[in-house]
Amino acid sequence: MSSLETLNLSPIPILTYHQIEAAPAKGAPFRSLYVAPRAFARQMAFLKLLGYKGLSMSALMPYLLGEKVGRVVGITFDDGYLNNLTNAMPVLQKYGYSSTCYAVSQQLGKTNVWDIEAGIAQTPLMNAVQLRQWMAGGQEVGAHTRHHVRLTEADKSSSSDEISLCKSELEAITNSPVNHFCYPYGDYVSDHVAMVRAAGFQSATTTQRGRCQAGADMMELYRVPVVRSTSLPLLWLKVATHYEDRRYT
Repeated sequence: MSSLETLNLSPIPILTYHQIEAAPAKGAPFRSLYVAPRAFARQMAFLKLLGYKGLSMSALMPYLLGEKVGRVVGITFDDGYLNNLTNAMPVLQKYGYSSTCYAVSQQLGKTNVWDIEAGIAQTPLMNAVQLRQWMAGGQEVGAHTRHHVRLTEADKSSSSDEISLCKSELEAITNSPVNHFCYPYGDYVSDHVAMVRAAGFQSATTTQRGRCQAGADMMELYRVPVVRSTSLPLLWLKVATHYEDRRYT
Protein backbone atom coordinates (compact mmCIF):
# COMPACT_ATOMS: atom_id res chain seq x y z
CA MET A 1 0.00 0.00 0.00
CA SER A 2 1.69 3.18 -1.13
CA SER A 3 0.88 6.49 -2.76
CA LEU A 4 2.73 9.73 -3.33
CA GLU A 5 -0.35 11.80 -2.51
CA THR A 6 -3.39 11.61 -0.28
CA LEU A 7 -6.70 10.84 -1.97
CA ASN A 8 -9.20 11.45 0.85
CA LEU A 9 -12.36 13.25 -0.25
CA SER A 10 -12.78 15.24 2.98
CA PRO A 11 -10.11 16.76 5.27
CA ILE A 12 -8.63 14.45 7.91
CA PRO A 13 -7.09 15.88 11.10
CA ILE A 14 -4.00 14.25 12.61
CA LEU A 15 -3.71 15.33 16.23
CA THR A 16 -0.31 16.05 17.76
CA TYR A 17 0.39 15.41 21.44
CA HIS A 18 3.62 15.34 23.43
CA GLN A 19 3.35 14.73 27.16
CA ILE A 20 0.19 13.51 28.88
CA GLU A 21 1.08 14.77 32.33
CA ALA A 22 0.37 17.62 34.72
CA ALA A 23 2.12 20.78 33.55
CA PRO A 24 5.12 22.16 35.45
CA ALA A 25 4.93 25.44 37.33
CA LYS A 26 4.03 28.67 35.53
CA GLY A 27 6.97 30.10 33.66
CA ALA A 28 8.41 26.70 32.73
CA PRO A 29 9.60 26.47 29.09
CA PHE A 30 7.17 24.87 26.64
CA ARG A 31 4.58 24.36 29.36
CA SER A 32 1.97 24.30 26.61
CA LEU A 33 3.13 20.87 25.43
CA TYR A 34 1.78 19.19 28.56
CA VAL A 35 -1.82 17.97 28.43
CA ALA A 36 -3.14 16.86 31.82
CA PRO A 37 -4.38 13.24 31.98
CA ARG A 38 -7.92 14.34 32.92
CA ALA A 39 -7.99 16.81 30.03
CA PHE A 40 -6.80 14.11 27.63
CA ALA A 41 -9.52 11.76 28.88
CA ARG A 42 -12.15 14.46 28.33
CA GLN A 43 -10.84 15.11 24.83
CA MET A 44 -11.03 11.45 23.84
CA ALA A 45 -14.54 11.16 25.31
CA PHE A 46 -15.54 14.29 23.40
CA LEU A 47 -14.24 12.91 20.10
CA LYS A 48 -16.17 9.71 20.73
CA LEU A 49 -19.31 11.73 21.46
CA LEU A 50 -18.85 13.57 18.16
CA GLY A 51 -18.64 10.24 16.35
CA TYR A 52 -14.92 10.27 15.58
CA LYS A 53 -12.71 7.18 15.56
CA GLY A 54 -9.14 7.77 16.78
CA LEU A 55 -6.60 5.93 14.64
CA SER A 56 -2.89 5.21 14.39
CA MET A 57 -1.14 6.23 11.19
CA SER A 58 -1.31 2.69 9.81
CA ALA A 59 -5.02 2.45 10.54
CA LEU A 60 -5.50 5.92 9.03
CA MET A 61 -3.77 5.05 5.76
CA PRO A 62 -6.83 3.57 3.98
CA TYR A 63 -8.69 6.82 4.71
CA LEU A 64 -5.81 8.98 3.50
CA LEU A 65 -5.64 6.88 0.34
CA GLY A 66 -9.35 7.22 -0.34
CA GLU A 67 -10.01 3.50 0.15
CA LYS A 68 -12.27 4.13 3.16
CA VAL A 69 -14.43 7.03 4.26
CA GLY A 70 -15.57 7.91 7.74
CA ARG A 71 -15.30 10.35 10.61
CA VAL A 72 -11.73 9.69 11.72
CA VAL A 73 -8.81 11.48 13.35
CA GLY A 74 -5.20 10.42 13.50
CA ILE A 75 -3.67 10.45 16.99
CA THR A 76 0.09 10.94 17.30
CA PHE A 77 2.51 11.40 20.18
CA ASP A 78 5.98 12.83 19.61
CA ASP A 79 9.15 11.63 21.41
CA GLY A 80 8.03 8.48 23.22
CA TYR A 81 7.38 9.67 26.77
CA LEU A 82 6.64 7.05 29.42
CA ASN A 83 3.59 9.08 30.47
CA ASN A 84 2.05 8.26 27.08
CA LEU A 85 2.02 4.61 28.17
CA THR A 86 0.86 5.18 31.73
CA ASN A 87 -1.61 8.04 31.23
CA ALA A 88 -2.75 7.96 27.60
CA MET A 89 -2.94 4.30 26.65
CA PRO A 90 -5.64 3.29 29.18
CA VAL A 91 -7.86 6.09 27.86
CA LEU A 92 -7.24 5.11 24.25
CA GLN A 93 -8.09 1.51 25.06
CA LYS A 94 -11.29 2.57 26.84
CA TYR A 95 -12.61 4.10 23.62
CA GLY A 96 -11.16 1.55 21.23
CA TYR A 97 -8.73 4.06 19.78
CA SER A 98 -5.27 3.43 18.37
CA SER A 99 -2.41 5.91 18.02
CA THR A 100 1.16 6.27 16.81
CA CYS A 101 4.00 7.23 19.14
CA TYR A 102 7.11 8.48 17.33
CA ALA A 103 10.10 7.14 19.29
CA VAL A 104 13.76 8.22 19.29
CA SER A 105 15.59 4.91 18.90
CA GLN A 106 18.87 5.75 20.66
CA GLN A 107 17.18 7.47 23.60
CA LEU A 108 14.86 4.68 24.73
CA GLY A 109 14.78 4.41 28.51
CA LYS A 110 16.55 7.75 28.86
CA THR A 111 15.13 11.28 28.97
CA ASN A 112 14.48 14.13 26.52
CA VAL A 113 18.10 15.28 26.58
CA TRP A 114 17.60 17.29 23.38
CA ASP A 115 15.53 19.74 25.45
CA ILE A 116 18.18 20.47 28.09
CA GLU A 117 19.48 23.63 26.43
CA ALA A 118 15.93 25.00 26.25
CA GLY A 119 15.52 24.46 29.98
CA ILE A 120 12.74 21.92 29.59
CA ALA A 121 12.38 19.47 32.48
CA GLN A 122 13.77 16.00 31.88
CA THR A 123 11.09 13.33 31.67
CA PRO A 124 11.48 9.53 31.30
CA LEU A 125 11.07 8.02 27.85
CA MET A 126 9.75 4.52 27.27
CA ASN A 127 12.38 1.80 27.23
CA ALA A 128 12.33 -1.20 24.89
CA VAL A 129 10.11 -3.30 27.17
CA GLN A 130 7.67 -0.44 27.65
CA LEU A 131 7.60 0.26 23.92
CA ARG A 132 6.57 -3.35 23.37
CA GLN A 133 3.90 -2.94 26.07
CA TRP A 134 2.63 0.08 24.14
CA MET A 135 2.26 -2.06 21.03
CA ALA A 136 0.71 -4.97 22.96
CA GLY A 137 -1.89 -2.45 24.11
CA GLY A 138 -3.02 -1.88 20.54
CA GLN A 139 -0.85 1.16 19.82
CA GLU A 140 1.78 1.78 17.14
CA VAL A 141 5.43 2.86 17.11
CA GLY A 142 6.73 5.34 14.56
CA ALA A 143 10.22 6.73 13.95
CA HIS A 144 11.54 10.12 15.13
CA THR A 145 15.24 9.72 14.20
CA ARG A 146 17.93 8.10 16.34
CA HIS A 147 18.83 11.14 18.49
CA HIS A 148 16.05 13.73 17.89
CA VAL A 149 18.33 15.80 15.67
CA ARG A 150 17.59 18.87 13.64
CA LEU A 151 17.99 17.34 10.22
CA THR A 152 18.64 20.76 8.66
CA GLU A 153 21.76 21.09 10.83
CA ALA A 154 23.15 17.63 9.97
CA ASP A 155 25.07 16.61 6.86
CA LYS A 156 23.48 14.33 4.29
CA SER A 157 25.17 11.16 5.51
CA SER A 158 24.21 11.76 9.13
CA SER A 159 20.66 12.69 8.17
CA SER A 160 20.28 9.53 6.13
CA ASP A 161 21.54 7.40 9.02
CA GLU A 162 19.28 9.15 11.51
CA ILE A 163 16.27 8.36 9.32
CA SER A 164 17.00 4.86 8.02
CA LEU A 165 18.75 3.40 11.07
CA CYS A 166 16.00 4.65 13.36
CA LYS A 167 13.60 2.55 11.33
CA SER A 168 15.71 -0.61 11.46
CA GLU A 169 16.58 -0.19 15.15
CA LEU A 170 12.96 0.23 16.18
CA GLU A 171 11.92 -2.69 14.00
CA ALA A 172 14.49 -4.89 15.72
CA ILE A 173 13.24 -3.78 19.15
CA THR A 174 9.54 -4.20 18.39
CA ASN A 175 9.82 -7.12 15.97
CA SER A 176 7.32 -5.26 13.83
CA PRO A 177 7.41 -2.99 10.76
CA VAL A 178 7.88 0.72 11.49
CA ASN A 179 6.22 2.45 8.56
CA HIS A 180 5.69 6.03 9.71
CA PHE A 181 8.11 8.88 10.38
CA CYS A 182 7.96 12.29 12.04
CA TYR A 183 10.47 15.11 11.43
CA PRO A 184 11.94 16.31 14.76
CA TYR A 185 11.18 20.00 15.38
CA GLY A 186 9.40 19.96 12.01
CA ASP A 187 12.77 20.85 10.44
CA TYR A 188 13.44 19.33 7.02
CA VAL A 189 14.14 20.12 3.37
CA SER A 190 13.39 18.28 0.14
CA ASP A 191 16.47 16.06 0.51
CA HIS A 192 15.09 14.72 3.78
CA VAL A 193 11.72 13.99 2.19
CA ALA A 194 13.56 11.91 -0.41
CA MET A 195 15.50 10.11 2.32
CA VAL A 196 12.32 9.24 4.21
CA ARG A 197 10.74 7.90 1.04
CA ALA A 198 13.88 5.92 0.15
CA ALA A 199 13.96 4.39 3.64
CA GLY A 200 10.60 2.78 2.91
CA PHE A 201 8.30 4.80 5.12
CA GLN A 202 4.66 5.02 4.06
CA SER A 203 4.07 8.46 5.59
CA ALA A 204 5.82 11.31 7.37
CA THR A 205 4.27 14.00 9.54
CA THR A 206 5.37 17.59 10.06
CA THR A 207 4.60 20.45 12.43
CA GLN A 208 2.86 22.42 9.69
CA ARG A 209 -0.64 23.18 10.92
CA GLY A 210 -3.68 22.00 9.05
CA ARG A 211 -5.83 18.99 8.33
CA CYS A 212 -4.77 16.56 5.61
CA GLN A 213 -6.30 17.61 2.32
CA ALA A 214 -6.53 15.59 -0.90
CA GLY A 215 -3.38 15.87 -2.96
CA ALA A 216 -1.01 16.29 -0.01
CA ASP A 217 2.41 14.63 -0.18
CA MET A 218 2.34 11.51 2.02
CA MET A 219 5.84 12.46 3.20
CA GLU A 220 4.76 15.96 4.32
CA LEU A 221 1.50 15.54 6.18
CA TYR A 222 0.18 18.47 8.20
CA ARG A 223 -1.06 18.00 11.75
CA VAL A 224 -3.32 19.64 14.31
CA PRO A 225 -1.62 20.57 17.61
CA VAL A 226 -3.40 19.85 20.89
CA VAL A 227 -1.84 21.73 23.79
CA ARG A 228 -2.48 22.51 27.44
CA SER A 229 -4.89 25.37 26.66
CA THR A 230 -6.96 23.47 24.07
CA SER A 231 -10.55 23.56 25.32
CA LEU A 232 -13.23 21.18 24.07
CA PRO A 233 -14.90 23.86 21.90
CA LEU A 234 -11.50 24.69 20.40
CA LEU A 235 -10.82 21.00 19.78
CA TRP A 236 -14.07 20.85 17.83
CA LEU A 237 -13.02 23.86 15.78
CA LYS A 238 -9.66 22.22 15.07
CA VAL A 239 -11.00 18.88 13.86
CA ALA A 240 -14.35 19.77 12.28
CA THR A 241 -13.84 23.18 10.66
CA HIS A 242 -11.34 25.13 8.56
CA TYR A 243 -9.82 26.64 11.73
CA GLU A 244 -6.46 24.87 11.33
CA ASP A 245 -6.48 24.82 7.55
CA ARG A 246 -5.69 28.54 7.41
CA ARG A 247 -3.16 28.56 10.27
CA TYR A 248 -0.03 27.45 8.47
CA THR A 249 3.16 28.30 10.40
